[in-house]
Amino acid sequence: MIKKKAKNKDHWFSIRKELPPARRTLLTACSFFLPLLVWITVSYVPFIWHPDIKLQLSADRVGVTTVFTAGDRMSKDFFPTFVEAVRQENRTTLDAQKKGKPLSGSRRDNIKKLRHLSPVGVANGWLENNQRQDDEKLFEIWKGLAEETLTSKAISLSKENLEIIKDNWRALSKATPTFNSKLYPTEALLKLIPQGVSSNPVYLPAPHEVIAAGWLDFNTQPDNGMPTMWERYRHSLSIIFWGFAYSCLLGIPLAILCGSFDFFSKLHEPFVDFFRYMPAPTFSVLFVAFLGTSDAPKIMLVFVGTFFQLVLVIANTTRLLENSLLEAAQTLGANRRQLLARVILPGILPNLYNDLRILLGWAWTWLVIAELIGEKTGLTGFIDTQGTRYNFDRVFPVIILIGLTGFFTDRLLFWLRNLFFPWTEDARQAPKGPLTRFVLSFRDRTAYFKKSDS
Repeated sequence: MIKKKAKNKDHWFSIRKELPPARRTLLTACSFFLPLLVWITVSYVPFIWHPDIKLQLSADRVGVTTVFTAGDRMSKDFFPTFVEAVRQENRTTLDAQKKGKPLSGSRRDNIKKLRHLSPVGVANGWLENNQRQDDEKLFEIWKGLAEETLTSKAISLSKENLEIIKDNWRALSKATPTFNSKLYPTEALLKLIPQGVSSNPVYLPAPHEVIAAGWLDFNTQPDNGMPTMWERYRHSLSIIFWGFAYSCLLGIPLAILCGSFDFFSKLHEPFVDFFRYMPAPTFSVLFVAFLGTSDAPKIMLVFVGTFFQLVLVIANTTRLLENSLLEAAQTLGANRRQLLARVILPGILPNLYNDLRILLGWAWTWLVIAELIGEKTGLTGFIDTQGTRYNFDRVFPVIILIGLTGFFTDRLLFWLRNLFFPWTEDARQAPKGPLTRFVLSFRDRTAYFKKSDS
């Protein structure tokens, strides 16, 4: 029994030995699941770190410049102070009413107090998100809650707030039994007492908040004429594509020449090796100066960020080609052009493809910096705007989208490598799923019929 356990342990942790496919699949799933589990635990387990309060209801305070609205977060230490300050203002208003000298307030101030109930309307589906200032519908919500024909299920209103709603409704209905904002009372109304729930800090929103915000952003047409999220996504993809395409177009031929001829290697690689240590973003001002503020400097940054690395990596790949292949071709009378076209290029193609796949991942790392040059555009422009407003629940979906796009692109290219280069050792040893077997069989049948026709 002891030997069997030791054997299983060695099987999990054997040095330089591959695990069985089932265990590899399990560990791959765990590599994604474990970080997600930590995020879920931190967000939802009550006794774990929740240092903030996320406001469900808020109120303005007199003489304070900082304004908190529903959805904002504040520390648990400050929240009781905030609530007590609002209560104290209500006590002052109630004391004045009891003395028969009610405090006066402008209709505008009272309308703002009534609109503080709009998050309850939105949460319960009584209001659309763009109807937060629809005073006529808010009038009906105040009436329904005061007369108990409506019950808030999404946000549980405290008894204190339900009493405030009834007190305010008595004053409101007395001044205007039916909706008429011009007849709103000028007597100061009571303020709703702030309510909130335990929350992570604003920079670490809970998963359900991220999903909800992402779904809303990707399925809503902006009202201010700004591009949709899908248009931003396509724009970001175009920046990556053209920057990397130009890098490949110029870099691959130069790299192959450097790896094949010592003349080109000594002429170009010292400068390339020197230049790659210069941070590409430092040239962003120059790019904007001579390329303008549109997409050209962004594409140029992706190009500069990948070109010099690409030349060195592919030049080294070219040098790794076995000399015996070149010697055999020269023995058969091949000239320099034939060596390049028929020996070197086909010989390095599988490794060249793999190098480009890895270099494409580097290109993605330049996207965020590139899109901040000149006019802020694409997904990064959205991240920058929402990040400055602390809307991190809207930032996370975009970051995740960029990561998923890069990851699945890499996996697709990795899968295609085995189809493009089936003669390589990696392709022969790779497990072949149903789709791979179907593609390979279709290719073989097509080649057979072509051969038969000829």
